[in-house]
Amino acid sequence: MAARAGNTPTPTLRSPVQIPLRSGDSAPVADGLRTPRIPLLDGSPSVPGGFPAKAFVGEVVPFSVVAFREGHDIIGVHLRLTSPGGEESLHRLKPRGDGTDRWSADIALDAQGAWTYRFEAYSDDFATWAHAAELKVAADVDVPIMAALGAQLLTRAAAEADRPAAQRKRLRAEAASLADADPATTIAVSTDAGLAQIFAERPLATLRSTADEQTLLVERAAAGVGAWYEFFPRSEGARRLKDGTVKSGTFRTAARRLPGVAGMGFDVIYIVPIHPIGSTNRKGRNNTLVAEAADPGSPYAIGAVDGGHDAIHADLGTAQDFRAFVRAAAKEGLEVALDLALQASPDHPWVAEHPEWFTTLPDGSIAYAENPPKKYQDIYPLNFDNDPAGIYAEMLRVVRHWVAQGVKIFRVDNPHTKPLQFWEWLIATVNADDPDVIFLAEAFTRPAVMRALAAVGFQQSYSYFTWRNTKAELEEFLTSVSQETSDYMRPNLFVNTHDILTEYLQFGGRAAYRIRACIAATAAPIYGVYAGYELIENVARPGSEENIDNEKYEYKIRDWAGAEERGESLAPLLRRLNEIRAQHPALRQLRNFRAHWSDDDAILVYSKHLDAAFTGTGTADTIIVVANVDPHSVRETTVHLDTTVWGVPLGESFEVEDLLTGAVWTWTDHNYVRLDAFAEPVHILKVRERP
Repeated sequence: MAARAGNTPTPTLRSPVQIPLRSGDSAPVADGLRTPRIPLLDGSPSVPGGFPAKAFVGEVVPFSVVAFREGHDIIGVHLRLTSPGGEESLHRLKPRGDGTDRWSADIALDAQGAWTYRFEAYSDDFATWAHAAELKVAADVDVPIMAALGAQLLTRAAAEADRPAAQRKRLRAEAASLADADPATTIAVSTDAGLAQIFAERPLATLRSTADEQTLLVERAAAGVGAWYEFFPRSEGARRLKDGTVKSGTFRTAARRLPGVAGMGFDVIYIVPIHPIGSTNRKGRNNTLVAEAADPGSPYAIGAVDGGHDAIHADLGTAQDFRAFVRAAAKEGLEVALDLALQASPDHPWVAEHPEWFTTLPDGSIAYAENPPKKYQDIYPLNFDNDPAGIYAEMLRVVRHWVAQGVKIFRVDNPHTKPLQFWEWLIATVNADDPDVIFLAEAFTRPAVMRALAAVGFQQSYSYFTWRNTKAELEEFLTSVSQETSDYMRPNLFVNTHDILTEYLQFGGRAAYRIRACIAATAAPIYGVYAGYELIENVARPGSEENIDNEKYEYKIRDWAGAEERGESLAPLLRRLNEIRAQHPALRQLRNFRAHWSDDDAILVYSKHLDAAFTGTGTADTIIVVANVDPHSVRETTVHLDTTVWGVPLGESFEVEDLLTGAVWTWTDHNYVRLDAFAEPVHILKVRERP
């Protein structure tokens, strides 16, 4: 497949297209100098540390570079792309016109694999002459000289054998017309739109300059677009027995929940670890240190006498049952994501077989996992430094085992507690064999560490979205992830997790849950929810940011169908949000987020726009989101839009349709809104095509 370029004011080039830069030799670069004759600086996309930039199939990537030359001569700038299959195409960049000397073009890449690209610049001889002639002849300066220079230039172009014969004939005629031309003729030639088009398609170029070649890794669409739903298989189909204990659900009973998840429009079903759970220091309900006999323990305390990371908990079923679950998910349009938690319970076979993979304390005991002052007595962290060759090989074996069972997505637990070098090696090694495998970094940690994990290979990343709740926080965060780090870091906007129940959700009630879901589903192309979100499970364990009676330590029996029948579930809202995402390609892009303005510090306004060249429908797609982020109030204000983002001049009117309610309004760049947090906290507006 070929790259697709967006519409620009300059003549559009359909790709793949070759634009020969034949005239004039390439500008030499002296030994030891890094700067070509025409400087090409600060190219984008780029990634810190020299790692390849990333995109996903169908993503619209903004390519840009700073380019200029001395004096007043006009330059042209191109991007030369080579697809994974070796197909080469050339795309014209246009100047932004903001005084920064930055040139750019938006291009959608539709083939998975490693692309290469480089920026090229040249002195545009025809454009330089035409501009100078127009100015000088009008001022009665150097009129004969400009005509003579124009004749020479056109004669040179007409001599190029690879130009079409009709073009060459015209160029010779235009050159002849400039012989002893009067001012009017010279002006007519220099401003002729047809000639400008000829030279736009085939520049008359000298001083050709080329930047270094770069790599752009285009991954499958699921690496950049998805709606994730998390559940615990042991809870789905769990039932309470007469003695008050709970019998675990199985893969077979969990499969019965898959149609409901798919029916809400989700496409990834993420399941927590499914391995045997240790009994030593097993945690009880609400993370207590003493477990009751019937407590199932945390699935993150991986490993028991019946196996470790390549084994399945006996209560859930067999390997055959798991593969059947994966197939059942696929039939519903769901892809299974498995939690990859590289740690061990004290009962894991690794502890006896490879004690060197852990940290031994001076008293001879093995160190527990810690997040000071917290200790996780049921978990031993791995030490990657004592036997790196052995431990690397084992982790690779574990991942390949689950890939063989049909898993192509891994949600990686706490990757920031393992060496960065390890992840670079593991992801590259796995993807070399199977480029469809996706790794999501669950790393709520320092910005530099989160970004480094993304740079070395993680296809997706958890993010600070969970804790960004005010208008100002959300504007800053969403702008940052869509503009500053989008060349390599893809945020998955989980609204909650089994470990995280923010104060905003604890105290914001139903309104908070609706607001957060609407923003997560529209602000970025990947988002996720943890089971129970639709039931508004918002009671926290005192003094914590996690649910009371946390599912990590017990079974949860939920009445999904009954809650929806009673009108208590947010499933209809989630279903509608995922329908909107499926219908609007603008919402399946990351880099097109644009914050707008409102007069109220609780009204967040942003748009997602996609040009007609990229939608596949022949028409542009524009979504405007207006959200009251205060879940306790009714807000009335004026919102202010930069409508030029989607091609509407400031002050002109256009129609919008609320995709949640069906209401239609006529808007301009300044509009009154009233958002009731308890009834209608968010507008998701489609900009209708203008007649």
